[in-house]
Amino acid sequence: MPAITQIAVLGAGTMGHGIAYASIAGGFRTRLFDVSAVSLEKGLAAIEAIITRGVELGKVPSTDADGMRTRLTTTSKIGDALDGVDLVIEAAPEKIDLKLALLADVDRLAPETAIVATNTSALSITEMAGSMTRPSRVAGMHFFNPVHKMKLIEIVQALESAPETLQAIADVSRQMGKETVLVRESPGFITTRVNASIGNEAFFMLMEGVASARDIDKALKLGLNHPMGPFELVDLVGLDTRLSILEYLHRSLGEKYRPCPLLTQYVKAGRLGRKVGRGVYDY
Repeated sequence: MPAITQIAVLGAGTMGHGIAYASIAGGFRTRLFDVSAVSLEKGLAAIEAIITRGVELGKVPSTDADGMRTRLTTTSKIGDALDGVDLVIEAAPEKIDLKLALLADVDRLAPETAIVATNTSALSITEMAGSMTRPSRVAGMHFFNPVHKMKLIEIVQALESAPETLQAIADVSRQMGKETVLVRESPGFITTRVNASIGNEAFFMLMEGVASARDIDKALKLGLNHPMGPFELVDLVGLDTRLSILEYLHRSLGEKYRPCPLLTQYVKAGRLGRKVGRGVYDY
C-alpha cells in the first residue's frame, strides 16, 4: 500500500482540530474541513494556541512550528478537502445520521485508493463501512481528548476491515507519536465502555448523596490514581456526548448501561460542561 502523505480531517470541533494538530505534527499535509466558517476559524485558532504553547515550553522548536503551519490548510468545500487525499479521518459529532451523510460524500468524492477512518467513540463502524462501496478500506481510529496530550489511539477492526487498512492506520498513528491498541468492533470498544460505566456510577453516587462531586473526583484521583475525576472528565467531554454514548450502550448492551436520571436532568437543564461554562461544576 502506498505511503500516506496527505490527510483530510472532517470536522473542526474539539476532536477534529486536535486530530489535525496531531497530523501536522506527524509531518502530514493536512486539510481541515468543516461546513461552518466559524468552526474552522475557532479550530485554526486552537491549533495555533497549541503550537504557540509548545514553542513557549520548549517542546516544539520554532522551525518545526513553522513547518506545521505550512502543512495545514482549511476549507468549507468537501470536494476540495477530499481531492487526492490518502487518508480521510471523519471527526463529526456522535450522531450516526450525520456521520453516514458525511461518509456518503467521502464515498463519492474521495479517491478509490483512500483509506477512511472514523473517530467515533461508540458507534458501529461496520454499519458506517457497510454504507460505502469499499468497506475493506474503512476502520475506526479513536483518538482521545485532548488529542495533543493523550497518547492512545484505539484502532477498531470492523467486520470487513482489511489487514492492510489496519496496518496503514497503525503506521500513521505511530508517525503522529501515538501508541495503539487493536480492538474488534463491539459497542464502546475498550475505553468508552469502561469509562461510561465509571462515569455513570459516579452520577448514581452523586444522586444518592454518597459523597459530593469533588470528593468523588478526589477519591478516584488519589485512591485509584486516575489523572482526572469522573466529573472533571465528563465536563471536558460534554455531558450531552456522554449521555448519547450511554443511550447507545444501553440499547446495545442492556440495563447496566441505563443512563443515570441525574445525568439526563443535567443535560435537559443545559449543563453540558466546559463548552458552555457549566456542567457538574461551574467555569
